[in-house]
Amino acid sequence: MSALRRKFGDDYQVVTTSSSGSGLQPQGPGQGPQQQLVPKKKRQRFVDKNGRCNVQHGNLGSETSRYLSDLFTTLVDLKWRWNLFIFILTYTVAWLFMASMWWVIAYTRGDLNKAHVGNYTPCVANVYNFPSAFLFFIETEATIGYGYRYITDKCPEGIILFLFQSILGSIVDAFLIGCMFIKMSQPKKRAETLMFSEHAVISMRDGKLTLMFRVGNLRNSHMVSAQIRCKLLKSRQTPEGEFLPLDQLELDVGFSTGADQLFLVSPLTICHVIDAKSPFYDLSQRSMQTEQFEIVVILEGIVETTVLSLC
Repeated sequence: MSALRRKFGDDYQVVTTSSSGSGLQPQGPGQGPQQQLVPKKKRQRFVDKNGRCNVQHGNLGSETSRYLSDLFTTLVDLKWRWNLFIFILTYTVAWLFMASMWWVIAYTRGDLNKAHVGNYTPCVANVYNFPSAFLFFIETEATIGYGYRYITDKCPEGIILFLFQSILGSIVDAFLIGCMFIKMSQPKKRAETLMFSEHAVISMRDGKLTLMFRVGNLRNSHMVSAQIRCKLLKSRQTPEGEFLPLDQLELDVGFSTGADQLFLVSPLTICHVIDAKSPFYDLSQRSMQTEQFEIVVILEGIVETTVLSLC
C-alpha cells in the first residue's frame, strides 16, 4: 500500500475489495483481496485559494432592496462586463435625453422651420433637426466648442437647460468615473504576487509543537503595516446541543508578542504554537488527517505604490 501511495500520490486512496462483491471477477487460487485506486472526493472549500468565498445568499425576499440603497458599492462589486454595460448605457441615455430636450425647445419655438430666415434669432444657432441638436449637446458637454452651433441670449429656457445640463453632466461623470476608478484600483490583482506555501506542516520548533507555513512577496514594493491573522473554520456542537456548522476560532500567530506584524521583504515563516489554548491541542495525528476543518489566512496591509488597503 505504501508503494502504491508513493506511485500515485495522496490524491488517491487504496480500497480493498473481495471476490464476493457484485461485478467482480473470481480470483484464482492463492490470490488475496484485490486493491483498487479510487480518487479522493475533494471537499469544496469555504474560501478558495484566490480569496473568493463560496457563499451564496438565499431566501432574501424583500431584503434585496438593501443593495439599491448602497448603489455605489453594488456597482463596484459587479463584474466588469456589467460595469461597462451600465457605463455605456447611462451615458447613452443621458446624451439622448438632453439632445431631445434641446430639440423640443427648438421645435416649440419654431426654430426648425425658421432657421434659414436671415433676420430671425433662434434659441440655438444652426440647429435644424435632431442630429444637429445632438451634435450641439455633445459639443457643449465635451467642451469642444467648434463655434458653429451656439446658444443665443434670446432663449431664457435654453439658458436654464444649459445650467441643468452642466449640473447633470457633472453628477454623472463623478458617479460613473469614480465607480470605474475604484474598481480599477481594487488590490485584488496585487494579491496574485503574494505567495503562500502549498502545504502547512506541524513539527517541533524551539521545543514546542508548532503549525507552520510560509508567505512571501514577489514584488519589490513593500507592504506597509502588514498584519496576518488566521481563522479556523470547524463545525462543532455546544454542550446545550446546538450545532454550529461554521464556527470561527482564532489561531494565535503571534498576537501577544507582536509577531503578527510582518516586515515582508523576504519570505517569512508564520508559526502557531499548539499549546493548551490551541484548538488543535486535543487532536491526535490520526484525527488531524480525518477531521473536517479549514484554515483561512488573512493578510492585511497597505500597498506602498498606490497607498491602497490590501486584504
